[in-house]
Amino acid sequence: MTRQGWIDMQSDVTVTRQCELASVSRATLYAHRQPKAVCEDDLHLSRLIDEEYTRCPFYGSRRMVVRISAAVGYRVNRKRIQRLMQAMGLQGMAPGPNTSRSHPQHPVYPYLLRGVEITRPNQVWSTDITYIRLAKGFVYLVAVMDWYSRKVLSWRISNSMDASFCVDCLEEALRHYGKPDIFNSDQGAQFTSEGFTGVLKREGVTISMDGRGRAFDNIFVERLWRNVKHEDVYLKGYATVAELLPGLSDYFAFYNSQRPHQALQYQTPDAVYASSSGGGAMIVDRYPKNAENQTTETLHASA
Repeated sequence: MTRQGWIDMQSDVTVTRQCELASVSRATLYAHRQPKAVCEDDLHLSRLIDEEYTRCPFYGSRRMVVRISAAVGYRVNRKRIQRLMQAMGLQGMAPGPNTSRSHPQHPVYPYLLRGVEITRPNQVWSTDITYIRLAKGFVYLVAVMDWYSRKVLSWRISNSMDASFCVDCLEEALRHYGKPDIFNSDQGAQFTSEGFTGVLKREGVTISMDGRGRAFDNIFVERLWRNVKHEDVYLKGYATVAELLPGLSDYFAFYNSQRPHQALQYQTPDAVYASSSGGGAMIVDRYPKNAENQTTETLHASA
């Protein structure tokens, strides 16, 4: 067995710590992980769902059935769409039944950021997971972001939705950037797990979680996923994890240090994070009854 075989992704010990003990590079470990394999037909439908969801994240399975069926030219069963969306970790933003993979035995924390003005770096961090398509399968991407500056503090990929790669991502952000006052996530099982919340409690970080079906509560990471996919993943069409890793590394370096952001007065996240000026935001509790009319007008950025 190679040293990489010593790494247990299900262990309570973080992947970062296991790699240190085994003298294995984390980049090498992730590069050799295989994407989650799916049949060609499901892979094609998943790609269409991914593109449609990135464009219209408020679509639930009913509207997704209409859009995907029109794209492929035949009626796609709603249960199949639901199964694929669940495998991809997707749910519509509109208020309604909770379809995220929460864990019934994990505690859920209240959302603390509605109406709170974000005025400095490291006041609020947040995280989320998204689906990244590859030529013969897909992987999941998690990132930690600073709300004030929109800076991506750390990221990881995995071929499963286990909590370990999320914990690893969190630990790296804490190691390099200190700690936030508040950490926000959705109610997914990865983020409500003892492994993840235990790290935040250890560091004395206040935990906040989105309301059910209120993905606009974490709008900054949702916008990040849109940018990552339209500006990199869809354009480059990565075939393997080995191709994806350096590609994402280059993109996030570009995103942080070179890409000007309108909400940051056309500064970069790195510059705003370093100077503590030009950033900030506020989430306002203004949700129309008609969920399809929910737009980023609910977001007031103090740029």
